[in-house]
Amino acid sequence: MGWLWFIIIGIVAGLAAGKLMRGGGFGLIINLLVGIIGGVLGGWLFGLVGINVGNGIIGSLISSTIGAIFLLWIVSLFNR
Repeated sequence: MGWLWFIIIGIVAGLAAGKLMRGGGFGLIINLLVGIIGGVLGGWLFGLVGINVGNGIIGSLISSTIGAIFLLWIVSLFNR
C-alpha cells in the first residue's frame, strides 16, 4: 500500500509542479513522471539538508512537489 501512496502523491506533485512552473512544464504525461521521480529526489534532498517536513501525506506532498519543481527546472535547462 505504501508504493501506491507514493505513486499517487508523486502524480499530484507532478501536476502541482507543472502548474507552478512558468510555461506549464512539459505536458501531462511528462509532468506526472517527473512528479514521481521528483518525489524520490525531494525526499533525498530534504534528508540531505536535514529538513524534516513530517511523515504524513502533507509532508510527503510538500517534499515531492519541491523535488518535482527542482527536476522540471533542471530538465528545462537542458531542453533549450
